[in-house]
Order: sequence, then structure tokens, then C-alpha cells
Amino acid sequence: MSDHNDHQLLAEFSRTESDAAFAALVARYVNLVYSTAFRFTGNTHQAEEITQAVFIILARKAEKLSPRVVLSGWLYQVARLTSANLMKREIRRQHREQEVYMQSALNEPNDRAWQGIAPLLDEAMGRLCQTDRDAVVLRFFENKSSAEIGAALRMNEETARKRVNRALEKLRKFFTKRGVSSTTAIIAGAISANSVQAAPLTLAKVVTASAIVKGVAAKGSTLTLIKGALKIMAWTKAKTAIVAVVAIVLAAGTTHVVIKEIRGSGSGPRTTPATESIKGQLVGRAELVDAGNTTPEAAWESRYWARAKGDYDAVIAATEPPAVPTAKAWMGDKATFRARSQAEFASFKGLQILARKDLAIDRVELKYQFPFRDGPASPETKIVEMVRVNGAWRCAQTRAYDASWDDGSQPEPQP
Repeated sequence: MSDHNDHQLLAEFSRTESDAAFAALVARYVNLVYSTAFRFTGNTHQAEEITQAVFIILARKAEKLSPRVVLSGWLYQVARLTSANLMKREIRRQHREQEVYMQSALNEPNDRAWQGIAPLLDEAMGRLCQTDRDAVVLRFFENKSSAEIGAALRMNEETARKRVNRALEKLRKFFTKRGVSSTTAIIAGAISANSVQAAPLTLAKVVTASAIVKGVAAKGSTLTLIKGALKIMAWTKAKTAIVAVVAIVLAAGTTHVVIKEIRGSGSGPRTTPATESIKGQLVGRAELVDAGNTTPEAAWESRYWARAKGDYDAVIAATEPPAVPTAKAWMGDKATFRARSQAEFASFKGLQILARKDLAIDRVELKYQFPFRDGPASPETKIVEMVRVNGAWRCAQTRAYDASWDDGSQPEPQP
């Protein structure tokens, strides 16, 4: 059935419960799913169980999958979700074991890049939007051409090529921030060569037999794994429409997002800063407080409070560690920063958070304004990325607001 496309096979399976159709899909993607699971677990038995669970989920959802879905990208995401559900209490230990495995298994000089990339790859993939992630899976996991990627993503070949390159650059930036410096060419080569490895020979048959009956005969641990993954999938779709594997595990990534407009409550009192903070109201300079860091809104108010006071150390403490060097370069020395803050905030009218975009359980973007009395009639609107570090929210970076933010896309940060 190699001449059948994915959705023809899914349709045939849904219509007739064809063993052959489903077996063809398993044979086509079992290595991709197994490799994704193995990167998370470093354990062949757990990776096999995750693979079985993923294909059972596919069998259960076959009738409902849209023809627009890129199946390889969808399976990759479900594999990440399912792996996260299994590994959420053991991920740090498993990552250490995985790194040891990679270091012992990969001895060629060109594999050094993969040794650094592998423990971070799936977290980095979680930071991409769905289209970017699908493009990377198609190009480097399945080794598809730009023409094939364009056909799958419903865009022309040149657009597909640019999409892959932009996604690859985003991955490079992510790895660099985590101390793994490399070029996009090396990253592309490492992922292409190592991201998908052969699954055990008997796994496809076991997976097919179990998935065709939709897990009826699956063992208890597998059913628990399926139930947990389906629950996560339903939650991410209904609550934030993100698929955030590392949201549960290492607090990573994202696909779709939901933007929540934050409306004020008229002239009523503000919510306690340490809980929900500003709630869309304009908070004047005198009303700014050190609201703590238990929510993104509270942490951003606290940082503005520190800026208004010219408190250099408090601003640094409110900044994500990787962003501290950039913040220090922008702020200058303490005396310069204090003097500039006093001058700048003399005409500061207040801070207003307009909307919130939940990208992952530990990563949020806030759309905000900060009008000045002597400024333009329309106050400047900006976007700030807030990340949770060891349970506390910190500022990662800010950028100018772009209208594309409202439709869920991700404008590139501006220097």
C-alpha cells in the first residue's frame, strides 16, 4: 500500500477496520514514534510501550483526524505528550541516563553536535509553532524535499524552504541560549542523521495488533498511559490549544495558543497583585507595588515597580538568567540606570496589561501598554515573554507589538 497516502489509509481503516491499512501506517511511522519516545526515556521497554500507546490513540482518533493534519507531525506530538505523561516524575534522571547513552553510543566527530542537541531537541521543538514543527519533522525526521513539504503544508516550494530555514534558525537560537553553540547546517545534519533510529523488528507487529482493537487487550500500565495522554491532549485543546510536552516535564513548548483578553473591572478595586494582578486596568506609577512573582502579571508589575524606583538589583532579580547580560548592557551601571529611570518615569502614567497568551505551563507572553503624559496620543504597545524559573516568574525578553501576535503567530524578537 505504499502508493496510498496517509489519509487514504486512515479512511480505509476507519471505514473497514482494515488490518493492512493500519499496518502500513505503523510501518511508515513506527521508527519516528519509537525514536521520539526513546529520546525521552532512554529505555527501550518504555519507548516500546509509549509507541504502542501512540498508535492505539491514532486508531481511536482515526475517524476524527482532519485531512489537513500532517500525520507525521501529529504522531510526533502525541509521542512527545505520551512520553511526558510517563516521564514527568523521572525526567531528570532519565535525561542523565540518555546523555550517558548518547556519549557512549555516538563516537564519530560529527556526532558531537548530536550529543549536545539530543537532550534538548524535543524541548526546542516544543517552542515552535505547529507549522514550523511539522516542517522540521517532514524535512529532517522524514527527509522530505521542499516540494514534498510544500505539498503537505499547502504552500509553494520556496515558501516551504524558507519555513524550514526559519524554524532551523529558531532551534539554533534555543540551543545557543542553553550553551550548545552550533550552525544551522550542523544542526540540520545532526537531526537528519540521528533523530529517527530503527525500532525493534517485532515492535510494528505488536503495535499493529494492539492498536487495531484500540487497546482492548493492552496491559494496565499502557491503558493508564493512554488515558493520561488523552487527558492532556483534551486539556491542551480546550484550555490553551497548545501541545506542551515539556509543559508538564521541563516546561517547554508549544504549538497553538489561546490569547486571553484581560478586561478591567471599571472603577472597582484591583485583584490582589500576588494572585491575578492587574486585570486590564491602568495602574498608575503610585499604584505599582512589588507584587511578587507567583503569576506572570504580578512578576511584570514587580519589574515595572523596580524600574520606576530605579532599583537596579530588583530589575536584575526579576529577569530570566539567560537574559541578564542583555539587561545589564541595556541598563548600564547602577547610577546611570537610576538617573535614567527617574527622568523616564517622571512622566509615566501607568502600566496596563491588555492580553495574555499561554504558550506553555512555564512560558507566557503579555501584551501591554505603558503610556506617558508627554508621549503620543496612542501609547506604545509591546510584548513581553515571561518564563517560570524554579517556581518564580521572570522576564525573558520584550519586543514591539506586531499584529500577527493576535492571530497566534510568533513575530521574531527585536533587539
